Amino acid sequence: MKITEIHKRQKSLSFEIFPPKKDEELENIDDTLDVLCELDPDYISVTFGAGGSANGNRTIELAKKIKNRYGIEPVVHLTCLHYSREEIDQMAEAITREGIQNILALRGDRTPKLVEKNDFPHASDLIAYLKSKYDFCFLGACYPECHPESESKVADFNALKKKVDAGAEVLLSQLFFDNEIFFDFRERCRIGDINVPIIPGVMPVINAAQIRRMVSLCNASFPERFRRVIARYEDNKEALFDAGMSYALSQVIDLLASDIEGIHLYTMNNPLVARRICEGVKNIV
Repeated sequence: MKITEIHKRQKSLSFEIFPPKKDEELENIDDTLDVLCELDPDYISVTFGAGGSANGNRTIELAKKIKNRYGIEPVVHLTCLHYSREEIDQMAEAITREGIQNILALRGDRTPKLVEKNDFPHASDLIAYLKSKYDFCFLGACYPECHPESESKVADFNALKKKVDAGAEVLLSQLFFDNEIFFDFRERCRIGDINVPIIPGVMPVINAAQIRRMVSLCNASFPERFRRVIARYEDNKEALFDAGMSYALSQVIDLLASDIEGIHLYTMNNPLVARRICEGVKNIV
């Protein structure tokens, strides 16, 4: 099922997971999936490791398992900056063979370890190319606080509009910690004629070092209330987990009360994170 069909009927609950990097971790991901799929999300997105290929691609392998073993719709992340048209076609054909219909199209992070190719400098280029050849539902990423590499909010909006015009039918947001920033971003999108579903992405803070790394990558700001949580509990693992989950849950409840179109939860492959959120909103959704 295409993700757009889900959004025609209801608000969505979705999770993001990442494939294990080592063979010995494959069994652990099955235990994680058992719990996540028991929570009955509408779909699960699977991140794409830089340097992946159609052969032996763990993203596609994991998405196939989610679809066939658990009956949950998968969304395959697909990056393009480091791939040629031929390589992208190989991966698109592999995705098609597995009956997977949904792709989150991404440029991918710049890294000195991989050579950038010129076929797809932007996610919008990837979407336009694949849309002309394959019958996928395309999702796109958006940044409520502006992409870190954008020269301005205007330039960032124009790039997002180009992505939607190319064929992105649902937008998943990067993490943020101040809901008002998301609400303002969504309003600017509607005024600017971006009318596809915009799903907020929420990441609970359970590890201070990890969250600081994520924030540096996606340009999210720290509200003062959030700073106090980190400062007070960052040296107490158990306390930070509880405080971080409570903060994230308050974000989710506020979002659900504000007529958003779904929640996308960055689980960090921790099923306890997803279960805590789901239990906290079971009578609210």
